[in-house]
Amino acid sequence: MAGRASGNGPGASRCPSCSAPILRQLVGQVAALTVTADLTPLTPTEQATARAPNRLIWCLYQRSPHTAPRLRWTGTDHPAACPHPHVTEHRCPPQQPSTLF
Repeated sequence: MAGRASGNGPGASRCPSCSAPILRQLVGQVAALTVTADLTPLTPTEQATARAPNRLIWCLYQRSPHTAPRLRWTGTDHPAACPHPHVTEHRCPPQQPSTLF
């Protein structure tokens, strides 16, 4: 039996480390991934910069105004002119070193 993902469950919340707005969600139907995505939309240029083998871009779509936003992978079949916002997996910004003197 698989355990539940840690955190507040699905839906928008804040990162416990850096307080950035995030969305934590189980994505996929066969081999689902727990994805933690930033809620800051990216421009196409920012998407190209942020994309990496271990950092994917996700389409943030909402079927109706009464449902929560859902993440959809932007694979090869994703339309180039998609009107939805696109986000990436969350990574906390580097911490500033602190001294305790």
